[in-house]
Amino acid sequence: MRIALLAYYLAFFVIAFVWPTWRLWRRDRINALVLPFDDSAYGVVSKGFRLLILGLFAVLVAALWLPTAQFGPLPWLDHAVVRIGGAALLAGSLVLIVVAQAQMGRSWRIGIDTGRRTALVQTGVSSRSRNPIFLSMRINLFGLLLVWPNAATFAAFLLGEALMQVQVRLEEEHLGRMLGTEYEDYRRRAPRLVLAG
Repeated sequence: MRIALLAYYLAFFVIAFVWPTWRLWRRDRINALVLPFDDSAYGVVSKGFRLLILGLFAVLVAALWLPTAQFGPLPWLDHAVVRIGGAALLAGSLVLIVVAQAQMGRSWRIGIDTGRRTALVQTGVSSRSRNPIFLSMRINLFGLLLVWPNAATFAAFLLGEALMQVQVRLEEEHLGRMLGTEYEDYRRRAPRLVLAG
């Protein structure tokens, strides 16, 4: 299971971040990676995301080197049905992130692009969630917790939740300033994260 999780997250990282970043640069000469390295509140959130990703990979690699390590198991979550549900969430989150990125096209970024005005994508999955990428990441971290319930995955889920809640609001402020009434109209139609019926 640990090898499968590491392989999944390597594939997820390449499919969800490396490939679309490279594709956007090759096709349009747009750098999608716009996370800051400064000491602002946004910079701290960006460092938190880097820490989350590196920490997740560190735990997955350590799990292979230390096969008997439990990382603080959570036995109340450790059931076959729960693991199956978690695996379905991991698969579904990857599909959702790929679909959302494809539909965002040239507007997709990792971070807030203050140097370039982007078109507001309001169709497809973005018509049901203003932040489908973050929604898929939340689903993903929750799926990981269900598949491998321990203190490390629980901490990753909590840190991811906190970081995404702040990042979403930073992006909303930016889009409100950049797009004005167009974004306000969109905000009224589509929920922040949760898919509407």
